[in-house]
Amino acid sequence: LTPNVGATADAERLDRSEATTLTTIPVLPLSYADARPLLEALGGPLAPLAWRGGLPITYHIGPGPAVVELELAFNWDLAPAYDVIATLEGSERPDQLVIRGNHHDAWVNGARDPISGLVALMAEARAIGELARSGWRPKRTLVFAAWDAEEPGLLGSTEWAELHADRLRAQAVAYINTDGNSRGFLGMSGSHTLERFINEIARDVIDPQTDVSVSERLAARRQVAGNPRFQTNGDLPIGALGSGSDYTPFLQHLGIASLNLGYSGESGGGSYHSIFDSFDHYIRFGDPTFEYGITLAQTTGRVLLRLTDADVLPFEFESFSETVTRYVDEIVTMTDEMREETERTTRLIDDGRYVLAADPTTTYVPPTAQDPVPYLNFAPLRNALTRLEASARAYGDALSPDAVAKLSVADQRALDQILIRTERVLTREEGLPGRPWFTHQIYAPGFYTGYGVKTIPGVREAIEQRDWPLATTQIALAADTLALFAAEVDRATGILTGSR
Repeated sequence: LTPNVGATADAERLDRSEATTLTTIPVLPLSYADARPLLEALGGPLAPLAWRGGLPITYHIGPGPAVVELELAFNWDLAPAYDVIATLEGSERPDQLVIRGNHHDAWVNGARDPISGLVALMAEARAIGELARSGWRPKRTLVFAAWDAEEPGLLGSTEWAELHADRLRAQAVAYINTDGNSRGFLGMSGSHTLERFINEIARDVIDPQTDVSVSERLAARRQVAGNPRFQTNGDLPIGALGSGSDYTPFLQHLGIASLNLGYSGESGGGSYHSIFDSFDHYIRFGDPTFEYGITLAQTTGRVLLRLTDADVLPFEFESFSETVTRYVDEIVTMTDEMREETERTTRLIDDGRYVLAADPTTTYVPPTAQDPVPYLNFAPLRNALTRLEASARAYGDALSPDAVAKLSVADQRALDQILIRTERVLTREEGLPGRPWFTHQIYAPGFYTGYGVKTIPGVREAIEQRDWPLATTQIALAADTLALFAAEVDRATGILTGSR
C-alpha cells in the first residue's frame, strides 16, 4: 500500500480500494481432497482436454447446478517485518555497495526454503568477519541482508529497496541473492553483464560429489539433456530472472545488476512451501552431508570477495549482446509463427473443418477467427543490436590487465561508475505497459504468468496480446534503450583506451 515508498510506520498508505495490485477475486490454494467435491458438483458442458486434471471424475465447466457459500475472512492488521542488515564499510570505495541477501521467513518450517540458503550467507558473513578482525577490509562496502516477509510478496526486500532507492540507484554495484539450496547442480541466473564473471567463479569451485568443477558438471548435465549450447566465448549461458525471490526490487525496479545462485536437482521434491519442509526431511533428502551448503558459501563468497576487491568491476558486454540478439530472434520467430498459425486457423474456420472434426454428440464451440498478424518493423531493434555488438566487442578488445593497471585511481573510479550505470540505463522511468513499478526493459516477470521471465517484455507481451500499435511503440523504446546502453559501453571503452 506504499508504492515506490518504504513502508515505515508513518508512511502514507493507499486505501485498499486504491491498490490496483490487490486481487478482487478471492484466491486460495486447495488440496485435492477439498477441491474434489467442488469439481464433482459442477454440471454443464464437458471441460476441454487441456482443462482436465488427474482426479478420477468427469470434468465439467459449469455453471452449477450446485451453489457454494463462501465465508471470507481477512486480516488487514499492520504488523512489523524485521530485516537484519549488517554492513562492512569499504576501505577505498565505500560509496560502492555490494549487497548479499537471502530471506529468513518461511511458510512453515522452512528448512530448505529459506534456511539452507540463509546458513550459507551466515557462513560467508562469519568468514568475512574473521578476515575483518585480522585487519583486512574490502575496497567496496559489503552489505549483508536477511529479509523478512518474502513469502507474502517480497515485502522485506521491496520496502527496504524503496526506502533506500536514491542511495541504491547511485551506489549499488550488484545484488547477489540465494534462497533454497540442496544437492545437485549449480543454478545461475541474472544480469548477463555478469555472465562471464559467474562462469569464472563456477570454474573455480569444486563439486563435492564428483571432484570436478561445478561448471564442468553443469555442462555435462546440459549436454546429456540435449542442451549443449555454449556462448561464443565458451561460457555456459545463465538464465534470465523473472520473479519469485528477493532480487526482484533490485533488478527489475532499480536496475541493479543481480545474480541468483543455488544448487539443486538431486534431492527430489514435494516439500516446497509445506509442513514437510523440515530439518528431518532436509537431512534425509535435501543435503544430508551439508556439503552443498558449504559449496554454496564457497561460490557466493568468491563472488563477494571478487566484486568488492576488483580494481575494475568485472562487467562484460559481449555475452549480453549475444543474449539480447537471441531474444530478438525469438520474438521475430514467434511473430512469424503467430502469423502462419493465424492464417491456417482462419482457413480451417472458413472451411468448417473444426465443426466437422468435433464429436457431434458433445457441445462444441469452434474457435473465433482473429485478425491477421501484420509484418512488424523490427529494423530499429536490429540496428540497435548491430551497434551494441560493435560496442561490446570494442570494450572486450580494450579490457586487459595491462589496460586496467595503467588507469589512475580516478579513472578506475570513473570507469566503475559507468559500469554500474549500464544496468540502470536498461530501465525506463515510465516502466512497462500496465505496470510502471517494473522498469527493466530486458527482464520482467510475465504480466499474466508471474514467476516466469519475459525477455524484452514490452515488445514480447504486446505481440502475445496482439496489440500491434503497442508492439510498434515498444520496439522503438527497446531500440532506444539498447542504444543508450551501447553509448555507456562506448564511454567505458573510451576510458580504457584514453580516447574519451
